[in-house]
Amino acid sequence: MAETQDTVRRRVVFYIPGFDPFHPRRYRELYRKEGAEQASVSGYHLTLRPRKAAGPYGWRVEAEIDGAAVTTEVEVLVWSDIVKDSMAQGIAATYLQLLRTAWVYIATGTLFRLMRLRKGPILAALYPVAMLLAQAGVAGLAGWGVAVALMAAVPGWAAAAAGVTLAVLVLRLFKRHDNRLYAYYLMHDFAFTARDRGAYPEELEARLAAFRRRIAAALAGEADEVLVVGHSSGAHLAVSVLADLIRGGLPASRPALGLLTLGHAVPMAAFLPDAHRLRADLHLLAGTDTLAWVDVSAPGDGCSFALCDPVSVTGVAPPGKRWPLVISAAFTRTLSPERWRALRRRYFRLHFQYLCAFDRPGDYDYFRVTAGPLTLRDRFAGRAPSKSRIETPANGHVTMAA
Repeated sequence: MAETQDTVRRRVVFYIPGFDPFHPRRYRELYRKEGAEQASVSGYHLTLRPRKAAGPYGWRVEAEIDGAAVTTEVEVLVWSDIVKDSMAQGIAATYLQLLRTAWVYIATGTLFRLMRLRKGPILAALYPVAMLLAQAGVAGLAGWGVAVALMAAVPGWAAAAAGVTLAVLVLRLFKRHDNRLYAYYLMHDFAFTARDRGAYPEELEARLAAFRRRIAAALAGEADEVLVVGHSSGAHLAVSVLADLIRGGLPASRPALGLLTLGHAVPMAAFLPDAHRLRADLHLLAGTDTLAWVDVSAPGDGCSFALCDPVSVTGVAPPGKRWPLVISAAFTRTLSPERWRALRRRYFRLHFQYLCAFDRPGDYDYFRVTAGPLTLRDRFAGRAPSKSRIETPANGHVTMAA
């Protein structure tokens, strides 16, 4: 199908979050707040209203951008319940996850291949390991100290019991304050990816099938564009959902279809030995003209594989590769020096900057993309990829699902 160059008046956006246990209203409030700020900076208008369409959580955006009125229905494709279930682990189970996850990444050679790409996400992956081991060390020392202090006054078994009790209490205290330390959260994130050595677990496959049905219904509707946005771990989920849709066949007459991936961590999954399905999905999307795929990241985001072409570095680029168009959000240029200084050490906040306002915006503007009058393909037509992108294959596991 030849995609239209007409102005977009109606759009449907499907947003797939990363490994996030929070209610999707978080994303509505982020869109409302940051959209208002970006509109003020860039001189356009955005209004959020409740959704008219039935179905899962979302909101409606009414925008006036570049002289055009556009209505966008945003729907969050929720998998936070799966995330919560995977995080429902006790302290001992989390340390067991640490051992299993480290073994998978080290024994398969995946960790060493990932190190060839970007240091930031590798440090992010090693952080929970180091932090949890440090917490265990502090708890052990505290317990040992109490046991030694009590040894002269009470029987040995009682001193040892007191030491163990204190160690457990210290570990529980650390876990209670993980909303500041993120050690357990990140450990659960990496453990979920590594649990099946890169294959999607059954519960996630079932959810991806549900996502596919929602997107297929929108493609059969009256929108001018259907845009799928995948952030962080949601990026490779978006790839797999759209690959399945394309394999199943799309309507001959349909809206323009776009995929926007933001701050991806694709190699963390695609480099694992059993990620055959994901590698096949990347291969398929990279060679199709059925959609437009733009990948945005920034070296300032230490939680993503910034400017790493997810197809090429995985080693599954097809002949005549078309996608993705890899571009940089260039935080050091699109954020003022004052804003950059305020954010540069807030690593998790920077990982969400792609969904936020820029006070010195460049050609990437999340709100123009999701609520403006141009399709993703038209908006970035003629845009050259980032010169500093990384395309060298680094994966040792390149087999794909049949």
